[in-house]
Amino acid sequence: MSESEALIGELRDLATRYGAAPAEVLPTRPDVTVVRAGAVVVKAHSPGTARAPLERRIRAAAHPALREIMLQPVTGEILVAGDRLVTVWPAGTPVDPRSPQAAPWEEAARLLARLHAVPSRALPPLPPAGGPARVATTVARLDPGSPAGILVRRTLACLPPPADGPGSLTHGDWHMGQMVRLRGEWLLIDVDDLGTGDPAWDLARPAAWFAAGLLEPEVWHRFLAAYRAEGGHAAGTGDPWPRLDLPAQALTVQLTAAAVAKAEHEGRPPDEVERVLLDTCRRIVRFRDACHSVPTQ
Repeated sequence: MSESEALIGELRDLATRYGAAPAEVLPTRPDVTVVRAGAVVVKAHSPGTARAPLERRIRAAAHPALREIMLQPVTGEILVAGDRLVTVWPAGTPVDPRSPQAAPWEEAARLLARLHAVPSRALPPLPPAGGPARVATTVARLDPGSPAGILVRRTLACLPPPADGPGSLTHGDWHMGQMVRLRGEWLLIDVDDLGTGDPAWDLARPAAWFAAGLLEPEVWHRFLAAYRAEGGHAAGTGDPWPRLDLPAQALTVQLTAAAVAKAEHEGRPPDEVERVLLDTCRRIVRFRDACHSVPTQ
């Protein structure tokens, strides 16, 4: 039996114990394994996940201040399967990727605004949000010698480091896959990067898609308007780009790195979306003052 088969077997047993129903493996990203049984899912976190920060994040997710904002765990206990840390959650209905026109943009914006309004001091102490660090780790996985890899690495090198400071409560890795519908209400999921930091990073992914021309302007403006109407402060009150420009460019680098890595793994040239992201990286290099002397090929 392979290591992955043994892990899935242990997760099935855990899921069945909590969910009292036959277990099935759900599709997710490669470094995470999720198994559902009835009304619960068990999640094996990425290899190397540290226990102490995860415990702090689980305690925060279970806190009453985040009720009706984030999905709350079935149990605060962190389990172990093989060498992986495992957590247990209610099973919700995710956003359907086959129906992008039905994506709940306004609901997402309101949840993020409410999350950002929760004082971090009201929760158990949290580590820094994982958004900025995730950019560098995603880029580090690229082939450093490929033309696309060189461009992405140079684009990242053009960007100034994120500002330090305690910041606000921040999801750390928000996108439409980080929401589920449970008992008729949308909730944020995934505590792996939850922490304190600049909440503008939670808006950076849709901002990056919009700036690259991959998200319809009408959708972006609906999202931003709903966020502000709910009291969200991460984009300011006027022109949002002084607050969002750096996080959006950093997320562009991350998205491009992930897309290029996928194309390289599949042994194919970049597709249309991936080419748009690469072109956006070239524009960042071209217009960043620190990068005027950096070649893009």
